[in-house]
Parts: sequence; C-alpha cells; structure tokens
Amino acid sequence: MSGPRLRLEGKKCVVTGGARGIGRAIVETFLREGAQVAFCDINRERGSEVEMALRGGCRFFHCDVSDPGSVESFSRAVKEHFSGTLHVLVNNAGISRYERFEDITYESWRRVLETDLSGTFLVTKALLPMMRGGGSIVNISSTNGLRGEVGLAHYNAAKGGIITLTKTLALELAGSGIRVNSVCPGFIMTEIQREAGTPEEEIEKYIRKIPLGRYGQPQDVANAVLFLASDEASFITGTEIVVDGGQICGE
Repeated sequence: MSGPRLRLEGKKCVVTGGARGIGRAIVETFLREGAQVAFCDINRERGSEVEMALRGGCRFFHCDVSDPGSVESFSRAVKEHFSGTLHVLVNNAGISRYERFEDITYESWRRVLETDLSGTFLVTKALLPMMRGGGSIVNISSTNGLRGEVGLAHYNAAKGGIITLTKTLALELAGSGIRVNSVCPGFIMTEIQREAGTPEEEIEKYIRKIPLGRYGQPQDVANAVLFLASDEASFITGTEIVVDGGQICGE
C-alpha cells in the first residue's frame, strides 16, 4: 500500500534567497513534500554548500534579485532546468537595515527597496511566462508591512509594497489560474538575528509582547508557505497569512 501523497509531488518550484534562514527552511520543506526545487541566493559559496548538503532534487543558481541582468540570467537557467514549466514561485530574498529616518541615505533607501520590492517585481516578471498553466506565487512580506516601526522606514515601505503588489497580482492573474498570496512573519529567530548580537534581555523583552510567549522559527514560516503553495489553498488568493504568535493583534 502506498503512503499518503506528498503535498507538492511533481511540482517545480523556485525559492529566492534560499541559502539560509527562512529561505532554506522553505527549500527543505518543499523537498520533503516531493517538489523539485531551484533556489537562488546572492551568496554563491553559501548557496553551493546548501545544494551539496541537500543533494537530490535541489539546484542552486547564483542571483542578485536587485539586478535586472542577474535576474534575466537566472530566469533563463530556470527555464532550461525545468523545461519551461514552473508551478510555484516563492519570493523570499530580502534585506533589512536599522536606521532612523534622518540617517537614511538615498543609497541605503534604494538598496533596501531594490532588493525587497523591486526584486519581487523582477523575479515575478521574469518567471511568470513559465506559469501560464496555473500555479502559486507566495511573496514573503513582514508584519512591518502592516504597521510602522521606528528605524525601519525603508524596510517597512518595501514590505508594505509587497502586500499591495500581491493583491494587485492576485486580481490580474486569477484568470490564468495563478494564485498570489503573501506571508508576514513577525519576530523569527534566524542566523541573522543570532549574529546581530542582540542582548538576551532585549530578546526576552520582545518575547513578552508575543501572546504565544516565544519567538518564531523559520519552520513556522515555511509551514505557512507550504500551505499556500499547495492545492489545499486552491481557493485562497490575494491575502496574507501573519506568522507572529499573535503579536500585532493588540497593536
């Protein structure tokens, strides 16, 4: 007797920013659920290491999502790798910088917006022709796209833009059988968070604001992305799933 059908069996999927943190968790989750996965990252060495570690079913391509030329090269490689067909796209690549508004330079503003928001636009635009048979696009936004936060004007603007871009694409692509949704993580403990060196007492103070009493893990976000990517979410489009332990409920 065969086991239960895997949720992404036979699906060809792309994940951007897949070499660490939330992106890597998504790649690993998709592989466990039977998908063929191509992922990109700006860090060539780290991406190659992940490809080697995960072995079969997974292919790494180098790409800077903020660079139109790099995205075009990536899209050509994906088209060849997947023989012109794509079922799931996850736009996860992004950066953040903590800077008070009066300290933000135009270069810093441009870098965050080009990576987080323009990167989502460029990758979607480049790969969309491969999804004309229908599919699912999941854009990783943030709870910062739903509210303001001091020191993150550029990041908040980019993530808010992703949410409204998602809704617009959902309307425009529904007729092609393509669903478009976003996931809004709250405080997720990733390698970047650990490397930031935030004092433990500050982390504990932040956790006290979360009703479920803990910070999130990359797998929490990956589980939400998996649901939206799968056929279980076949009647869901143009919305966002908040993965924050209930934090913004009372804000």
